[in-house]
Amino acid sequence: MPKVLITTVPFGDRNRLPIEQLENAGIEYLINPLGRKLKEEELAEMVTDFDALIAGTEIISDKVMGCAKNLKFISRVGIGLDGVDLLAAKRRGIQVSYTPDAPAPAVAELTIGLMLSLLRMTHVSNAQLHRGEWQRHLGRRIPEVTIGIIGTGRIGGRVLRRLAGFGSPRILVNDLHPDMKLVPELKIEWVGKEEIYHHADVISLHVPLTASTKNMIRREHLMQMKSDAMIINTSRGGIINELDLVEVMNGGHLSGAAIDVFEQEPYTGALAQIDRCILTSHMGSMTVDCRTRMEIEATQEAVRFLTGQALQGGVPHEEYDVQRQGL
Repeated sequence: MPKVLITTVPFGDRNRLPIEQLENAGIEYLINPLGRKLKEEELAEMVTDFDALIAGTEIISDKVMGCAKNLKFISRVGIGLDGVDLLAAKRRGIQVSYTPDAPAPAVAELTIGLMLSLLRMTHVSNAQLHRGEWQRHLGRRIPEVTIGIIGTGRIGGRVLRRLAGFGSPRILVNDLHPDMKLVPELKIEWVGKEEIYHHADVISLHVPLTASTKNMIRREHLMQMKSDAMIINTSRGGIINELDLVEVMNGGHLSGAAIDVFEQEPYTGALAQIDRCILTSHMGSMTVDCRTRMEIEATQEAVRFLTGQALQGGVPHEEYDVQRQGL
């Protein structure tokens, strides 16, 4: 009987269909017994005799794969692949799939929610009122600000389409492959990142973590931004240098930040001491519908692999090329 280790948690809490898919296929499974994100060493100890992984954001390194003598398949619940050593998997004959479309609507909506909170300072008011302080804050509306979007793929494109419902803010956009017909309702200006840093009131990041995007935004870039600018990262930890962001915000620069993803998770760093910084626990995809779709699609791929069927969500060659370039 094939065996699957499910490392991502929660799993099957709101919809048991993924678990039923495994049971109906006669596949034995174990859901992460620690109930939290596994450390590399913990995963290496746990994965020893499993045939497949249904994985979250934990590190699946060459070391981990070397401890898994039976492992032939990794099904990633989500889109980010920076935690999976794709080149090591290829060398070891381990196939990898992911679910890139499933989380996108939820992440885009969280981004809009964070943008609204930053602009109206609801997070600051909430913290103050919990301390017994009554203070009203003058905020700004989306149509009245300049918004910078870096990355217009599955999530960045959805953010832009949702912004169209708020009126006609000035939109500055940067992407390696500009699509001039992306959102016809908006007057999108395709510009370099430097222009976004200098002119945007709100900057939202939607790029993968690669060798070229790691620490893409450092102190010098943050200081180029307006003193009252705001920055949102719902993409991947490590794209903004967290220590630089702490230093800049403690110095009074930037009126707000919203960070959902971190270099080390769970996050316990100094950003937690800054009221005007919204911190969320890598929950961009955590809506019932999107999370369920991710779990179902990842499980379907594991069942397909273990029952000899063709995969539908295999990782494309360009993702391997990204890691080959040095991440």
